Amino acid sequence: MRQDIPLILAVDQGTTNTKAVLVDAAGKVLAKASAPLTSNYPRPGWAEQSADAIWGSVRSVIADIVAGNHGPIAGIAISNQRETLVVWDAETGEPLAPAILWQCRRTAAECQAMIDAGHNAAVNAITGLSINALFPASKLAWTMDNVVSVRDLAERGRLRVGTVDSWLLFKLTAGAVFATDHSNASRTMLFDTAKLEWSLELHNLFKVPVSALAQALPSNSRFGETATGITALPAGTPILAMMGDSHAALYGHGVRAPGLVKATYGTGSSLMTLTDRRVLSGHGLSSTIAWSDERGVAYALEGNITVSAQAIAFAATLLGLDGPRALSDLAQSVSDSGKVVFVPALAGLGAPHWTDDASGTISGMTHATTPAHIARATMEAVALQIADVFEAMQQDVGVALSGLMADGGASTNDFLMQLQADILDRPVLRGDQPEVGALGAAAMAFRALGIPAPEPSHARRFEPGTMQADARIDLLTRWYETIARVKSPSPTAT
Repeated sequence: MRQDIPLILAVDQGTTNTKAVLVDAAGKVLAKASAPLTSNYPRPGWAEQSADAIWGSVRSVIADIVAGNHGPIAGIAISNQRETLVVWDAETGEPLAPAILWQCRRTAAECQAMIDAGHNAAVNAITGLSINALFPASKLAWTMDNVVSVRDLAERGRLRVGTVDSWLLFKLTAGAVFATDHSNASRTMLFDTAKLEWSLELHNLFKVPVSALAQALPSNSRFGETATGITALPAGTPILAMMGDSHAALYGHGVRAPGLVKATYGTGSSLMTLTDRRVLSGHGLSSTIAWSDERGVAYALEGNITVSAQAIAFAATLLGLDGPRALSDLAQSVSDSGKVVFVPALAGLGAPHWTDDASGTISGMTHATTPAHIARATMEAVALQIADVFEAMQQDVGVALSGLMADGGASTNDFLMQLQADILDRPVLRGDQPEVGALGAAAMAFRALGIPAPEPSHARRFEPGTMQADARIDLLTRWYETIARVKSPSPTAT
């Protein structure tokens, strides 16, 4: 390896694992590493992880990359699971409680009470977010009330509270730096995304201390340098970029202007599209900061689907099949779903419907229905949920969006991607690198070094047209009708 070619070590810290990739300025991945993580569910609706285990997984993947001896590393980039809350002691660097995951619903009742009390409009106007247990604000309020040491340390000025990026930065710098980036801050439900500062009004509303939160900086800031002996990297290696994982994926796809939508096909799905200004959604989406750099703030709209590709694994188990691939193969054995509609509201409905008490429904079955029809309806359901968010985005921005950039595990399924193109009536482009989030963070880090990000390549383009127009209209009509019934079920007969 030539010594004058800068390399970026990009860490992608996710819920199920932590990955790292070593990337050169041309966007070539030179090395990869991965370490698994375990989540804990101590009570119904609760979801936690060990903050120490998160940090340990990051140290592990960094060590694996460095052991490859590919050359000097110019800096670190971080993309991270969002909305997960870590609380720790500034002096000892020790976590005070398990990290409360983004999936955790322990504060759902408190959030509903705040909505019922009429606070949602004010929260949305400041943050672009609707009150929901997903976001860290209510989790922090719960921690203040339920973890004995937290309030005491807050009063003594020793409490540190942050999303995963700020926890990792604190550990990498041995406590020298406590900061976050604007994209992660925008997901806390405590950050004024117009003024780019923590909102005192919201800190008072949630009764949490503003002094315990990290400094919010642009996404390509020089956040700090690694401390001596903390990781396998040399001391003084700069941390050049931090971004939430969905934001990094959008950047990794090369989207720099409004018009395209990014969709990640995972357990759930995150869709994001850039806007030319801060847009507050009127159609069930979140307004967020995609990223910020020396050119200013890039705003976006986002929609989060609760159960996306997870529905495929669920239906495969339900039908006694050997996994998602078998279900996809079965789905392709029929030309349509035979009027069957599956709404996979297995944990309520997310964007743009936001119906927490909705449940999964399979409708439209007759004596002619076969397992293959249910399998196809499942694949259609994944694409139809994406289409719902896509349409909500079009309604909010007021113009037609030109296409979809796909990533995530289920995006490797050609049949699903073709269904998606047909249902959207838009082209779908699939990235050729599964680590698109890490690559996006790396591209932001190269930008911090003054090196233009390489143009991303896409493995395949799926064009609409394999589904007849009347069949598409019929499918969408049946979907809309079924969604309406799921959101407003008839009273149970007595």
